[in-house]
Amino acid sequence: MFNRYQTISIQSDPVSGSQFFANAIYPDIPVTDDDAYVITTMGDRLDIMAQNFYNDVDFWWIIASANSLTGDSLFPPVGMQLRIPANLVSIINSYKKINSIR
Repeated sequence: MFNRYQTISIQSDPVSGSQFFANAIYPDIPVTDDDAYVITTMGDRLDIMAQNFYNDVDFWWIIASANSLTGDSLFPPVGMQLRIPANLVSIINSYKKINSIR
């Protein structure tokens, strides 16, 4: 199981000494012919869509990133066409590569 926080470095505040995760950097997700498209309806949630398409609720961020949605809500706008990227392994590998460099 992939945990997107595994590759994120832990940093310390020099004043308080408290620790925190560095900001994650998300890869560009190119369009592929295998991507799925859905029109959202009332009550749709990104985590439930991730479960339905990827069998893992934790991959909601892939759908959000592919559709330039902000991270402040799991509820996409009603009536929006969402692209569900098909190349999950490639996206995860790109994420790991970008975030392990720092």
